[in-house]
Amino acid sequence: MTAQPAFFEPRRPADPAKQRASDADRDRVAAILGEALATGRLTSVEHADRLAAAYAAVTLGDLLPLVEDLPDVPATTSAAGAERQEVAAVFSKIVRKGRWVPARHTRLRSLFGALIVDLTDAVLPGREITLDLNATFGKVIVRVPENARVIDEGGALFSKRHVSDDSPWGGGTARSIAGAGAADPDALLIRITGNARFGKIVVAKGEGFPYW
Repeated sequence: MTAQPAFFEPRRPADPAKQRASDADRDRVAAILGEALATGRLTSVEHADRLAAAYAAVTLGDLLPLVEDLPDVPATTSAAGAERQEVAAVFSKIVRKGRWVPARHTRLRSLFGALIVDLTDAVLPGREITLDLNATFGKVIVRVPENARVIDEGGALFSKRHVSDDSPWGGGTARSIAGAGAADPDALLIRITGNARFGKIVVAKGEGFPYW
């Protein structure tokens, strides 16, 4: 009698806390932490510590202690607000800095104006965001966090375009993927798209940002 082959049946952990966390799980926790920071339930230091722990989490059990003392955020509300956003300066100057919440895909547009954005204290909705920068007869200046990785996928026509991990006055190389965050694969990734036409786009790091 021929023995029947044994088929492998995957064993699932009895304790859900031992299950591996997904990127969606980590992003969900990041959204709860961001809401807690925005409403004053967490200080900036507490938020930074918990956010770093969230993105280093391996299992669901690692994530639970980070949010068990915080109220949940409705999934529909957080998803709708986290996906797309636009900030436009048309014949105007707009400065966006401090504790604000950009979307996963944020469009920054300047038409005969100046748009200045600082992301160093922003509440970010995940480990990767896309900034669609468009400057037409205007300028868009963005300061990114020190530990971020930057990828430039945009272009320019009769314009200045400087996208670097160095300070804007430090002689950085455009289209760089370097800096403090490059060695850390879990660091924030900022993808830069869009175009400058007869304008200026600057994306950089550094203290003493000179464009306020």
